[in-house]
Amino acid sequence: MRKWWPLVAVSLGAFILLVDVTIVNVALPQMAEALDAPFSSLQWVVDAYALSLAALLLAAGSIADLFGHRKLYVSGLALFALASLACGLAPNAGVLVAARAVQGAGGAAMFATSAALLGATYQGRDRGTAFGIWGAVNGAAAATGPILGGLLTEHIGWQAIFLVNLPIAAVAILLTLRVVRADRTARPQARTGRVDIPGAVAFTLAAAAVTYGLIRSAETGWTSPTVIISFAVAAASLIAFVLVETRLGRRGGQPMLDLALLRRPSFAGLMGGALLLQGGAFGCLVLVSLWLQSVLGLGPVEGGLALTPMAVVSFLVAAIAGRHIQRLAPRLPIGIGLLLIAAGMYLLYDAMSADATASSLAIGLAVSGAGVGLATPVLVSAATGSVPPQRMGMAAGAVNTFRQLGMTLAIAVLGAVFTHTAQKRLSGLVPDAHEAASALAGGQAQRLVAAAPHGSQAEARELIHRVFADGMQDVFLCAAAAAAVGGLLVLALVRPTPTHPAPGTPGAAGPAGSAEPAEEPATVGQ
Repeated sequence: MRKWWPLVAVSLGAFILLVDVTIVNVALPQMAEALDAPFSSLQWVVDAYALSLAALLLAAGSIADLFGHRKLYVSGLALFALASLACGLAPNAGVLVAARAVQGAGGAAMFATSAALLGATYQGRDRGTAFGIWGAVNGAAAATGPILGGLLTEHIGWQAIFLVNLPIAAVAILLTLRVVRADRTARPQARTGRVDIPGAVAFTLAAAAVTYGLIRSAETGWTSPTVIISFAVAAASLIAFVLVETRLGRRGGQPMLDLALLRRPSFAGLMGGALLLQGGAFGCLVLVSLWLQSVLGLGPVEGGLALTPMAVVSFLVAAIAGRHIQRLAPRLPIGIGLLLIAAGMYLLYDAMSADATASSLAIGLAVSGAGVGLATPVLVSAATGSVPPQRMGMAAGAVNTFRQLGMTLAIAVLGAVFTHTAQKRLSGLVPDAHEAASALAGGQAQRLVAAAPHGSQAEARELIHRVFADGMQDVFLCAAAAAAVGGLLVLALVRPTPTHPAPGTPGAAGPAGSAEPAEEPATVGQ
């Protein structure tokens, strides 16, 4: 039993950082009311965290490779806890968004190092078991967030969804210092090594600019100067990032991301799958939570419980199948998992109508949860098993960067899709279709009904149900398409290595896709 305490320490950190990706969803209406925040601010409460997490993962992976994974993991936990305290005490939306960005920075340090710590701690069959359980925690944490958020928001207050992180982080820090040994993968030249600051700045600016442009497009239109400038800045920053990383790699430096890996079809397929998995499965949950509460009138707890099928099925599939699927070629569980997510989103599309209820979502959410539980445990272990120990932080940072960036972009894109559809359906039926669509997307359906002339509120309520359902159908269809593309990419591009370790050599007893680092990459084909 003692050998599993490091897994507990790492899983605690993974749980709170991934819960905080989705825990705010059911609390958004209460936050909007308490902080007098518009929908654009609500989006940034979610996006600031996911964006900071995604943008800093690569840099965090590089720092961990230089100075040690355990050291950065503990530092990330401490920063995450302090930022959670600031979130819980935030007096307005601006402070809350800023604190969420800092919280994401702490989460990046934790996320970039947790898989590497597991990879360095466990070998052979134990590694497969550890990654299976850790993957189950990963998938279930993101799906459990709305449930936990609903319970805390309804019975204590929205601030509790952040303050609950404090005792968990404290336990994780103490446990890590006691049971996780200081890793030996930090390079001897750490004192003279340099963090890729230009690359980190360029990547962060590119991710922030494209996300900002997508969010603003829902408010001002795709051709507005703000949106065009944002996309131009994103493109220029991305080009700068590629140039910086390429130059650094040629000079023998330590780039955040080894771009040469992206020339290999298997690695590129894994990154594409990671991007589309998180966005396809979780990008719609913000809008689903708003529909459950603002349109159906459910409370935070009821709204959170409506998403239970995804959480339960995701955890069960990952926990039961996690150890066994580590032995399969990675493309099978990841690709099939993405296709299951696509199927679940299509079932949600088919079930959504003006008369839909919370129970209408159950089957679609369960199928999507099965896909998450199948794909998540393999994704990270495949990436970390494909590189030497001193680059495990880079590999974990890369795959998790694409995952969180997928979540960030999906929230922005799907929000724009919903607003566009709602505005189109409301055009000619209300005085200001754009303002009404933005109000719907901001969870203000009941306010719109109350503002309708006396005697026509029933018609207004029926219209809102119909318009919201139309918007959600388009959202689910886009999510299904994204997940399907991701699944096909993984199945088509990801191939196992043609070489196999001989019996008795390091990695021979390990699961497929996570061979010992000394071996040829197990997931990155030529």
